[in-house]
Amino acid sequence: MYTAHKDTFARDHLPPRESWPELIFELPELQYPERLNCANVLLDDAVAEGHGERIALRSAAGDWTYRELLERSNQIAHVLVEDLGLVPGNRVLLRGANTPMLVACWFAVLKAGGIAVTTMPMLRSFELCVIARKARIDHVLCEQRLWADVESAARETGLLRHGMRYGGELEAQAARKPATFANAPTAAEDVSLLAFTSGTTGNPKATMHFHRDVLAMADVVARHLLGTRPQDVYVGSPPLGFTFGLGALLVFPLRFRACAGLVETPTPDALLSAVQSWRATCLFTAPTAYRAMLGIVDEYDCSSLRQCVSAGEPLPKATSDSWFEHTGLRIIDGIGATEMIHIFISATGDAIRAGATGKPLPGYRACILDERGHVLPPGSSGRLAVKGPTGCRYLADERQKSYVQNGWNITGDTYFMDADGYFWFQARADDMIVSAGYNIAGPEVEWALLAHAAVRECAVVAAPDAERGSIVKAFVVLKPEHAASDALRVALQDHVKQTIAPYKYPRALVFVDSLPKTPTGKLQRYLLREQS
Repeated sequence: MYTAHKDTFARDHLPPRESWPELIFELPELQYPERLNCANVLLDDAVAEGHGERIALRSAAGDWTYRELLERSNQIAHVLVEDLGLVPGNRVLLRGANTPMLVACWFAVLKAGGIAVTTMPMLRSFELCVIARKARIDHVLCEQRLWADVESAARETGLLRHGMRYGGELEAQAARKPATFANAPTAAEDVSLLAFTSGTTGNPKATMHFHRDVLAMADVVARHLLGTRPQDVYVGSPPLGFTFGLGALLVFPLRFRACAGLVETPTPDALLSAVQSWRATCLFTAPTAYRAMLGIVDEYDCSSLRQCVSAGEPLPKATSDSWFEHTGLRIIDGIGATEMIHIFISATGDAIRAGATGKPLPGYRACILDERGHVLPPGSSGRLAVKGPTGCRYLADERQKSYVQNGWNITGDTYFMDADGYFWFQARADDMIVSAGYNIAGPEVEWALLAHAAVRECAVVAAPDAERGSIVKAFVVLKPEHAASDALRVALQDHVKQTIAPYKYPRALVFVDSLPKTPTGKLQRYLLREQS
């Protein structure tokens, strides 16, 4: 099969095609040509169609038109190829806050035929080492202020050898390059991005998405759920390192020649200020943020909003109702997955039922399965299964077999489907802690705690929280020479923040004499969950 990738690492590490989910391309807009570079469709074609002077990106630093974004992306693509030695198929680590430069770097990677691995700025050196080793990443474009962790990871792994910082160095080098670039003639099934998602073991999985998948999420979600228009301005909180953010704040607006408003530090005040200043038409964030904004939303002019979208964690009915009371807008809830690249079940307008996630979007099918894989009738609870134009492909990972079963993507969620075909979230089926829209693997937090000299044993579970949905709660057994104290509790929390991404730290931490275990020594986390 044709590929433009000279470096075939990604293709060589795709799961066998027979272990892919069944893919469905029945919608006419999902019929893509065999050769496809999604950057060309999203950006080059926009300028060729006459949209060059339209504003593509807004940020605190100023506006970029489609033409300016295209030219800067082209110049960075030249830097990647000519100065950093990128060849098609190389993976490129991208690290930075949501800014126009991060967007330009993302486009540059895809234009050059590379594979974008966009990471959250909060990740620490340890986490970068895991990602670099798993994806064999040698190239990196990183925001200046975040460079120290990249240097540390490079020393530790011997990877990430070809890098450049933006915020000065990259811009200066790119300014010397031509503003035009011949995009790599990639295939629709060439991998365009690797999106990492944590597993319950703390061993992250890399999901592999093709160039066609990037367009498919827009041609389903943006087209059919949101009805994206050129006059739209999209604003939100999710990092571009999340596929939720990548779609909402880059792919969706640019696919339909609209505008993305990038908020570098998306506090509740900053988000609402951006909505007011830029006259945003759609807001994307997690239920936690909607709850946080309820107390101040009346202080801002949000009359430009026509839609609000929630994903990342279940949307409580109380939050949906309160937001509606304040704004007159019913939040569009949705369930997506990194494995599926974006939302696949949702509802909008009069079809929204508060508390329900919704129905499968056009192009997708969903059902409830029992433990033996049999489809259950309406009125049943069980394992959520989905299939459509996108689906799970893990990079060299045995967990492919558990996520994809008999052609279905098994998301790890327990759902109830009512008689009208609406899907209602029940619970996560694994040990993932979903807190304020972030997926946190409990064992990874345990590893960080165990690295502290005072900790003998520990266990981490989710604890209910009114504001964040759930929080990380740690049960810690100290070594005999250490005594429990409030000061030590704070020290352990700070230690976790310094070791892994700060948002993963245990907001609740209790000292215990022992942990519940089976006779064979296996930790009984369910007893700790009951306590929480």
